[in-house]
Amino acid sequence: MSENSIPVTVKIADKEYKISCPEGEHESLLASARRVSSDMKNMRESGKALGSEKIAVMVALNIAHELINMEGLSNSDDSYISERLDILQRSIDATLDNYPST
Repeated sequence: MSENSIPVTVKIADKEYKISCPEGEHESLLASARRVSSDMKNMRESGKALGSEKIAVMVALNIAHELINMEGLSNSDDSYISERLDILQRSIDATLDNYPST
C-alpha cells in the first residue's frame, strides 16, 4: 500500500476483498463494489446458469460498455457544442461587419 492509501474491505457476491484505496476515494470504492455486487446478483438471478467467473466477466463488459457509450455521448456533445459555438461566432462576426461604425 502506498503512503496515501487506506485498506478497505468490500463485499462482492458474498465474498470479501481487502483493497488498497487512495485517501478520499473510500465512498466511491464502496459504491462501485455495491454496483458490481448488485449487477452480479441480478445476472445470477436472471435464470442463466453461469459460473461466478463468467458472471463477473459479463458484469465487467456491461459496465465497460456503459462507460464507452457515456464517453461517446460526451464526445459527440462536445463536437455539437463546438460546432454551435463556431456558427454563433460567425453570425456575430457577420453582424458586426455589417454594423455601421461611428
